[in-house]
Amino acid sequence: SKYYHKTSRKEPKIMGEYSKYIAPERRAVPTPYSIVDENGKVVFGTFDKEFQSMDFLKIKRPTSAPQFMNRLRLTLWQATEVNLKDGLLLAVVCDMGIFGKTMNVFYDKRTKKVYTWDTNLKSKDTKIAPTLLNGDVSEAETPVSHVKYVNFLEKNKLYLNGYHRGKCFIDSKEYSETPTIEYDFELTRISKPSCVSIPFPGSPINNRPLYSQKDLYRVSGKLVFNGEDFAVDENAGAIMDDHRGYYPRKAHYDWVSTMGKLNIDGEMKWFGFNLTRNQSMDQEKYNENIIFFENETSLLPPVMFTRHPETKDYLANRGTCEWIIKDQHDMVNLKLKIYNLNAMLLHAVAINIDYYITFGELEGYLRDENGKKYILDGLTGIGEDKTLLL
Repeated sequence: SKYYHKTSRKEPKIMGEYSKYIAPERRAVPTPYSIVDENGKVVFGTFDKEFQSMDFLKIKRPTSAPQFMNRLRLTLWQATEVNLKDGLLLAVVCDMGIFGKTMNVFYDKRTKKVYTWDTNLKSKDTKIAPTLLNGDVSEAETPVSHVKYVNFLEKNKLYLNGYHRGKCFIDSKEYSETPTIEYDFELTRISKPSCVSIPFPGSPINNRPLYSQKDLYRVSGKLVFNGEDFAVDENAGAIMDDHRGYYPRKAHYDWVSTMGKLNIDGEMKWFGFNLTRNQSMDQEKYNENIIFFENETSLLPPVMFTRHPETKDYLANRGTCEWIIKDQHDMVNLKLKIYNLNAMLLHAVAINIDYYITFGELEGYLRDENGKKYILDGLTGIGEDKTLLL
């Protein structure tokens, strides 16, 4: 396809003793032109590159609501985690149908403080890229914020810039001081893409999707937090998340990730992972659990998250909380020790959201499909624990 850049570098496949734990449906197949066919049916599965058409409003009966309600029920966002030596940034532009959002969350690794800027705007003023190809743009701008993505993934390139000032929450509390952040990044994809279309419950014709693409990138550019330049060195890594779907009225998801470089056999090499548990109707066949390497990936099976204590009790327990993430085959055995978090809580008549973005230190290991073990002790981890009741 003229829309997708094929790398000339060798891309070794990982197939080994643990591959039997990966369902065939998790193996990437050639990507159709559109994620929605001419009859409004969604294509589910795992795919090897970006879709050239992703018009989710054309999906037939994704929920039990009338078709004209699709616009209000659809959630779209593009987000990126950028992992630097001394800080980790989460940059988001989001359209939730009812309203849009710019959000920047910055974790200062030196102080372990979390700074969150979260500004709403009208949905009609929020732009989410129709695809991730040919310069398509995701962008939202307010008087105090601007987040912009320019997508050229047919060339393995992504450009991200933004800023935020004004009201800031520090460690989940509103402060009168107003830190600022600005950044301008060029991201170069170095892994194979992970493109997954997952069936969710709640459609009268089994046609409710959650689509997610996540890729590993190396990073160049700059980030300035509160007037201080943060180094963007040769180890800076990022994972971009393109996310589109119809969430059920009652939903919960768990997520943990890291990105950058890891000491593998005495050499610092590119490495990242994604682990998610959501409302997939078949966790074995449809999930987005994966290890990213340079030029290759290795799939992971479904995982479960347990917490001691629950994330919501973190502040009441003197800042103590650990997440345990495991599978059934000893491919995933991780602990995320929470050092700090941002709590976004909204409890109203028609909507309840409990959303925790966490930062901390990883401990434990992952195995690839050959059984090779990767020790992650000491790496910075980011996670989410989100519950929706709409």
